[in-house]
Amino acid sequence: MRGRVETAALFDLSHTLCGAFLAECRYPWQALPHIGDWIEVLGKGLSPKDYEQCAPSVWIARSARVASAVCISGPCIIGAETEVRHGAFLRGNTLVGAKCVVGNSTELKNAVLFDDVQVPHFNYVGDSILGHRAHFGAGVVTSNVKCDKSLVCIRLGGESLPTGRKKVGAMVGDGAEVGCNSVLNPGTVLGRGSVIYPLSAVRGVVPAGMIYKGRDAICPRCN
Repeated sequence: MRGRVETAALFDLSHTLCGAFLAECRYPWQALPHIGDWIEVLGKGLSPKDYEQCAPSVWIARSARVASAVCISGPCIIGAETEVRHGAFLRGNTLVGAKCVVGNSTELKNAVLFDDVQVPHFNYVGDSILGHRAHFGAGVVTSNVKCDKSLVCIRLGGESLPTGRKKVGAMVGDGAEVGCNSVLNPGTVLGRGSVIYPLSAVRGVVPAGMIYKGRDAICPRCN
């Protein structure tokens, strides 16, 4: 059962600059305290031919398109051919892969976006990891702190896996699709290729290849 939420089950690590680091984490939320340090190491090794260091601890690919009205705090890496649109706010400890879309009024904080991730409209991604080709509809947010401020646990069937952290957002597997205005509650894990219906409030683990229509309505995805 725990295998469903392990790093290797959720992500193809060849689609992120921090793949070697993530491979050392059995569970992806174990990476959250280290994202900033990883960016510092990776940034110093990037080719000046391909990346420009625009500010202390901020590296942006020369082929990326970043709107003028964007706020970026380091540590941060923005990958090749990625588009960062008007009003985006990258608050620090953000690693954005290649060919991503970070949309208008989207906020990222302590997060890893693998290659080809799209968070294009009014999204909040905090203390989260989004796998290759994950996609958020407009208004999707990752809630990363519980209302009672207690430590986040991962709910896996009848089991509860402690994270030891007060702030944990969502671990979103490769190819997952999240419908508009959904909320991924603290400690949510979405398996590869899962689909979340719009206006959902998701908690716990949605297995790979499943459609989440509601807490008691999770069914296989039709190919």
